[in-house]
Amino acid sequence: MKRKFGDRANWRRISRRRFTCRYVETKRFTGYITLYTIYNLKEPLWKTYGSHTYRIADKGYSWLQYYPKNSHYIVTAMFDEKQEIIQWYIDTCKTQGVTEQGVPWFDDLYLDVVVLRNGEVFLLDEDELDDALNRKDITNVDYELAVSTAKQLLDEIDAQHFPYFLMSIEHRKQLFENGEFRRNS
Repeated sequence: MKRKFGDRANWRRISRRRFTCRYVETKRFTGYITLYTIYNLKEPLWKTYGSHTYRIADKGYSWLQYYPKNSHYIVTAMFDEKQEIIQWYIDTCKTQGVTEQGVPWFDDLYLDVVVLRNGEVFLLDEDELDDALNRKDITNVDYELAVSTAKQLLDEIDAQHFPYFLMSIEHRKQLFENGEFRRNS
């Protein structure tokens, strides 16, 4: 199981970035929200889902990430240089926490859900989850947690009850462009 950090400090592709993080308690969301903004990088990052290929990391792109308290998933809303949504990437996780330096992290459970801006939904990395179980990197309980979390996410998305689609677009503008996350000049 791999531990992943919100600040992506070891991401060699990125040469200049900005990372901001806040703990938020509201009626709609409780947990950490981070914004990772890319200013310079070695080369853009492209991903293909089905018949679509998208650039998900480049100059001016930003990733708004949600770490919902007491949840087994992390939501990343990826925006292009015009602050338009590219995709939502949802990682299943065993646990999450925060470093002494205040950086959120999660223990990845391999299984992921991607929702493209056109509404297409993809379940990813089922083979990685199976391999992790076969290698004994995860337990049967971890495996079932990943599967049940992904099923819950897919059900919420299908029923149009997944709150992060609208919330991320609102937060990208309200909190980061005009609000408390904005860089002080």
